[in-house]
Amino acid sequence: MNLNISQQRTKNYFLQVKSALIYKVLGILVSFIAIPLMIKYLGNEQYGIWSTILAIFSWIVLFDIGIGNGVRNKLAESLAKENKEEAQKYVSTGYISIGILSISLLVLFNIVAYFINWQIVFNTIIVTNSELYLAVSLAGSFLIVNFWLSLINQISNGLQKSQIVVFNQFLSNLLSLFFVFILYKFTEASLIKLILFYGFSLLISNFLVTYWIFKNYEFLIPKVKYFSKEYIKSITSLGFKFFIIQIAVVVIFTTDKIMITQLFGPEYVTNYDVVFKLFSIITIGHSLILAPLWSACSDAYHRGDIEWIKNSLFRQLQFFILIILGTIVLTFIAKYIIVFWIGKDFIIDDSLIYAMAVFVIVSTWNNIFAYIINSTNNLNVQITTSLIAMFINIPLSIILVKYYNFGVEGVVYGTIYSLLFFALFGSIQTFKLILNRI
Repeated sequence: MNLNISQQRTKNYFLQVKSALIYKVLGILVSFIAIPLMIKYLGNEQYGIWSTILAIFSWIVLFDIGIGNGVRNKLAESLAKENKEEAQKYVSTGYISIGILSISLLVLFNIVAYFINWQIVFNTIIVTNSELYLAVSLAGSFLIVNFWLSLINQISNGLQKSQIVVFNQFLSNLLSLFFVFILYKFTEASLIKLILFYGFSLLISNFLVTYWIFKNYEFLIPKVKYFSKEYIKSITSLGFKFFIIQIAVVVIFTTDKIMITQLFGPEYVTNYDVVFKLFSIITIGHSLILAPLWSACSDAYHRGDIEWIKNSLFRQLQFFILIILGTIVLTFIAKYIIVFWIGKDFIIDDSLIYAMAVFVIVSTWNNIFAYIINSTNNLNVQITTSLIAMFINIPLSIILVKYYNFGVEGVVYGTIYSLLFFALFGSIQTFKLILNRI
């Protein structure tokens, strides 16, 4: 293995982490300022509805059938082979394919949404069904268009420029905060207005990042003539495996809010969301370290530099010890932070805080091994454990709540138990993969 390439990869990895740190810290700060403003603007129940809408539409990522992750890996592979034309063909095919899917989804969604009783879905009567339909329709339309534009994030990752993805998130959060502040100061509570300005925030940030990427990497500008059925097969054969994993991940990580809404009411989603957002300080911090790892490991794997992957894994495991310590500290001070952040009248149960702490530790452990496995395209173990987790997650949560009298924390524990399969078998697979290739 060329030592210079390995050293350059390591240098680029740490550069991405350092560059992303500033934007991520600012993004967390902006997000934490925006949440209490949104709660004050909408009230607990409407904020719970808003949070649940976002959870529902996170399912949109499924409709790319894994194309985004397929483009990311194939782009990284093409660049490792120094084949720019192939890279452009993958990007072009990815954009056109997701564009067709997005337009189809937009039409289908707005037809189906009209016939759904959204008051039943959100378990509320404080907002009329017609207003909920308009809210869901607007949110869905914005997020579907954004789903198309956000392919730029996977392209940035494939270029080993994950700091651009972090900047994109920061910019959209900053724009959202600006608009929420204007709404809070000058208008009455309106779910519709919040959705409109939130949607525009996403679109503006994605447009700006897309412009910057293609201005600096002109050889990747998508062209219709480079759309290829052969490349669709190449992307989707790999992408379909990611698609299965995406289905499982979305079910596991987004149904919590929906179940809480149905089992307890939308106002309880607000409690869950505040604790989740607080502990996301840990997971977001960890994502800074992990985000560049996928494409860097993909580059190393296709160049046969397994030693670099092994060293990266051991660094991640050392950092995981700090994750555990940080989570324990946050658990003890969480209530004090929430009182300062949201207000002294906002009451959170200790049991929900403890459950979220365990969830953070298990999910960060899983992410370390998932990112490395994803980079090598050896996805069978992850597919199997993800499907098992998907099928047992909801029943486990319901059993814990209905038959063992758990509160909202029971839904979190259901998710934790479902993640333990990959926690064991994913780590075993990763160590075997490294040892067998050295």
